[in-house]
Amino acid sequence: MPRTVLLYGLGMPSRKRPTPQDAVTARGILLDGMARDSEVSELAGGLAPLHPRDDTFPGEVLLQIAADALDWRGASRADPLALEGMPERFLPECAFRGRQNKKLQFAVLAAAALHGGAEPDLLDEVAWWQTDDFWQYALYAAVGYIRAAASRAGVPVRQVCQELANAQARS
Repeated sequence: MPRTVLLYGLGMPSRKRPTPQDAVTARGILLDGMARDSEVSELAGGLAPLHPRDDTFPGEVLLQIAADALDWRGASRADPLALEGMPERFLPECAFRGRQNKKLQFAVLAAAALHGGAEPDLLDEVAWWQTDDFWQYALYAAVGYIRAAASRAGVPVRQVCQELANAQARS
């Protein structure tokens, strides 16, 4: 009896691609949630339905928000934001082990690259992860950078989130 081989992606219905409105929704979930002091797990729960399987979205949006937080804070070569101990200081509710540390490090450095004007190759990097969780690490990076920016400026996280949301609305 002959076997039928179905090549992945061929003949399959196309999945829903994220829309610009999905990006706005993701941004709102993060910034509004953080302004209300939501837990990271609550933010992840709100973002999860926006994530198409085997896609980096909403990771790109979250990295851009992290880069915006660096910009808001005025991070530069002359006045850098120290990353040492970032998870312990700004993500104390999260525990990272083994490869998780490298994934977080990539997301944190990718956001810094965006802030500096470089575009990281997300697909090339996350392909080796062999998991569909990049967007979660982008979330951790965004939360960490927003909290770090607020701490460095001596203002509540709520203020940083409101100002980031207002800046996006003006652009």
